[in-house]
Amino acid sequence: MRLPRSFSGWTMAVFGLISFALGLLGLISPDTMLAMLGFEALDARATGDYTLVYMAASSMAAVNMGVYYVFAASANYTPFFRWTVPFRLVTFTVFTTLVLTGAAPGKFIGIGLWEGLGALITGFALWREGNLLPSRQESRSRVLGATRD
Repeated sequence: MRLPRSFSGWTMAVFGLISFALGLLGLISPDTMLAMLGFEALDARATGDYTLVYMAASSMAAVNMGVYYVFAASANYTPFFRWTVPFRLVTFTVFTTLVLTGAAPGKFIGIGLWEGLGALITGFALWREGNLLPSRQESRSRVLGATRD
């Protein structure tokens, strides 16, 4: 695996490594992750309470996402970098709204801020590198390549 070759690649790699690490933490110690997010970690759970199952599922998704981001950064796959920016901004909006409406505890805002700030930094890096929008040549070659298949 190669180190990232651009500022935008490094933003992806750092986000991926953090996502991977936090996902592992959630798998190994879901109560620690719940506490970090401002949720109450209970000693005993009622029948039908699937909080720990949800924590395992979302933590596994974070591990996988972390791996995707690191591999994309290693390959300097800028189309993937671009795709993440709007979707991370949507995540910021949804998670921040959950906190502002009282559906989630205040500490949960950290995830929204992490996503939003990360999206802005990656977007800025892509803009600075001239890669925020695909070039006409890149778009044209994708279309022509798709018609040849």
